[in-house]
Amino acid sequence: MKAAVVVFPGLNRDRDMIAALTKIGGEAPAVVWHKDAEIPKVDLIVIPGGFSYGDYLRVGAIAARSPVMDTIRDRAAHGVKVMGVCNGFQILSEAGLVPGVLMRNASLKFVCREVKLQIENASTPFTRGYKQGQIIRCPVAHHDGNYFADAETLARVEGQGQVAFRYADGTNPNGSINDIAGVFNEKKNVLGLMPHPENLIEAAHGGSDGRQLFSGLLNAA
Repeated sequence: MKAAVVVFPGLNRDRDMIAALTKIGGEAPAVVWHKDAEIPKVDLIVIPGGFSYGDYLRVGAIAARSPVMDTIRDRAAHGVKVMGVCNGFQILSEAGLVPGVLMRNASLKFVCREVKLQIENASTPFTRGYKQGQIIRCPVAHHDGNYFADAETLARVEGQGQVAFRYADGTNPNGSINDIAGVFNEKKNVLGLMPHPENLIEAAHGGSDGRQLFSGLLNAA
């Protein structure tokens, strides 16, 4: 699987994502600086977590207007898989590549802990490594992960199988509506999620529940 990791000023999870993709995919991803509008031909484009541009204006708002996002938008329209994790999810949301918005956590505090996730749609390239309804562990680390969508959008997201992951067993860390932790676009080739699967892929991390996301993508490719 050929992948590219897009890096913006202020991101701090790019090395974690590069390590996960290299370890599981067997090939180091291309690293694309945000000012480079060109992305090599790849199967997967990833925007990792962090605090792009210091979270000024709104989380992800400045990065979403970078020229590289036009390239990502075009690749997504042609079927390339795109994944945004944490701040990457916020950037995809601001860019209109996934539905809904990410707001301040309901507690108004930064949250860093492990949560449980339920697999809501296991029929996509991102989730094919899991079983429908499976409960997995995954760490989160965010201040603005409270997913929200208006009633019409929410009904469409739920009705069309666009919910990828849902916080389970009362572990919702941010107040997200319907416990939503990750969503797809309508074509299901773009995924935004708040938890960090790249940080739970081997025994040294305390578990490997996040590994199947990457291995599933590898098998799909």
